[in-house]
Amino acid sequence: MAMHFFELNHHLRVPLAAEIHSRPFLKLHAPELLSHLAVYSDLQTDVHVSAHEQQHALLLALCSHFGVSPPAVDAKYFYFDFGPFRLKWECHTEFATYTFAQHQLADQSDARSLEGCLTQMPITRIPEAWLHSLQGKVLVAAHLILDNRPLSQEAFAKEVGQLFQGHALAGSRVMQGGEFWSDFVVQADGFSRFVIRDVDMQAQQAGRLAQRILEIETYRMMALLGLPFAQRTTPQLNAIESALVDLASTMVEADHALSEQGLDKESDSERHLLEKITHLAARIEKLSLENNYRFSASKAYFGLVHARIEELREQRIEGLPMVAEFMDRRLTPAMNTCDAVANRQEALARRIANTNDLLRTRVGIVQEMQNRKILQSLNARAAQQLHLQQAVEGLSVAAISYYVIGLFGYVAKAAKEFGWIAHTETAVGIAVPLVLGAVWLGLRRMHKTMHASKK
Repeated sequence: MAMHFFELNHHLRVPLAAEIHSRPFLKLHAPELLSHLAVYSDLQTDVHVSAHEQQHALLLALCSHFGVSPPAVDAKYFYFDFGPFRLKWECHTEFATYTFAQHQLADQSDARSLEGCLTQMPITRIPEAWLHSLQGKVLVAAHLILDNRPLSQEAFAKEVGQLFQGHALAGSRVMQGGEFWSDFVVQADGFSRFVIRDVDMQAQQAGRLAQRILEIETYRMMALLGLPFAQRTTPQLNAIESALVDLASTMVEADHALSEQGLDKESDSERHLLEKITHLAARIEKLSLENNYRFSASKAYFGLVHARIEELREQRIEGLPMVAEFMDRRLTPAMNTCDAVANRQEALARRIANTNDLLRTRVGIVQEMQNRKILQSLNARAAQQLHLQQAVEGLSVAAISYYVIGLFGYVAKAAKEFGWIAHTETAVGIAVPLVLGAVWLGLRRMHKTMHASKK
């Protein structure tokens, strides 16, 4: 009996194994024109719709316009040849990318300059109504020209200069067969521009190179999303830090020599300081909740940018900075700002926690001093009550003895009538010290019994 090994699989084995193949690169053959969009998920418009559902709805609308069957709702990757162009769609955690590719005929590309290609980009074949639905969501819009015309280096460099309108360029020889140029500037038409020249690239290298270039631009912009958070957070951190310094100064200057008259006043002061530090802790916690995800995401995207740049295997074109140098000079300072604000936020949270612990310790000391005062007062009152009790006990001995002797006097008089004793006064006088001693001993024994039972 043949065993079906698929029945033995863990329920996640197949999807996890397929994940490495879930986002293949486009197969490009120069000359090609590419338009690339990165659409950010706006969760504030409808909190009941997930980011993936929003992105799938946009893709569904585009496919419906061209009469194409869309992918399943849970799909994260989609590729289809629409005829005039090819579409590669990828859905990520925070955004989705649309890469439209269009092949040029060789005879047309020979006669067309780089600048002339801009009027033939595949984005011109996308319905304006669908593009209008992306309003406020497009984080990256880029045109990429993959060219293989047999031009001299000087002629090609001249066309590149005209395309980028004299902006400072970054460029390099990449992947041992290609050349890349860009200024990473959003041009007047709203698109960034990238040029790849196929000098001697092997099969499928163009698709991998184009994907890496577009990912560098996409991840660069996603990483920079943390910068506005850092800039907005800095003044708030300054205010919190200033308030913390004032609070710490107040704690240092507080009078620790507490008198009985000033005890309540000092306790009120400590409670007021504790309310302030609690308010500061709430403010810094709110900032952490708002910023931590964005700063962590920016750090992750920045790492992806570096990884994609390393995959380019750049070699210098004389007179131009390489992409790695360009990013180090332009992107790294922004990421350092985000890291500095994130570290400062964490450090300030720790300082507030330490100050809070210190203040609570001080409040505990004040409470202990109050308790000590109360205990001292209770001890004094207990001593007074003891002295009063002892005085009362002395009077009690005399009173009890007086009544007992009075009763004994009646007994002595009766005994005299019967002739049992001759002198009543003598009997009473003898009984007085005996009664006093007996009453005193009885009270002492009673106190000992009561103390023993309490223990």
